[in-house]
This record gives sequence, structure tokens and C-alpha cells, in this order.
Amino acid sequence: MFTFETADQKEARRCRIAQFNGRAITLRSNGSTVTGMVRSIVESKSTDPSVWVVTLIPNPPRASQRHPAARHGAFAEDRHRTNSSSRM
Repeated sequence: MFTFETADQKEARRCRIAQFNGRAITLRSNGSTVTGMVRSIVESKSTDPSVWVVTLIPNPPRASQRHPAARHGAFAEDRHRTNSSSRM
């Protein structure tokens, strides 16, 4: 789990909406980027201006290749077999 502090109201609102809708969110802080599900967001009223503490559960990293390689050769062979058998 990662914990971030933010004083930005818009970012806090985005986090609350993502938590409510059950969607993943991407947060950037000090050069690091983390994408995951918001576990909690708490306003700390002891500071002026208000600060929100966001707890994030990171998503596992995705594989670099999203789609499997195309198999053009297999389809071309099937088409060739169909055309040659219809000629007989």
C-alpha cells in the first residue's frame, strides 16, 4: 500500500470519486507514478490549508505486449486449401 498527502482539492475529489465508483486511479508524487485502487481518503483538519491522506493499493504491473502476435500464415494456408479442393 502507498500513502500520499495532497493539498489539492481537485485531486482529493478525483480520489473520492474513483473510490466510490471502484475504479483505478493514477497518482503522481515526487517523480513516481502509481496506479491502483483507492483504499481510503481522510482529510486532516489539523493543518491549514487542509491536507488529504490517500491510501492506494497498487495494481500489478501489466505485460509490455498487450496483444498476441497475429497468425497470418495459418489463415492463408486454410484459404489456399479451400480454393484448391474446389477446383477438383
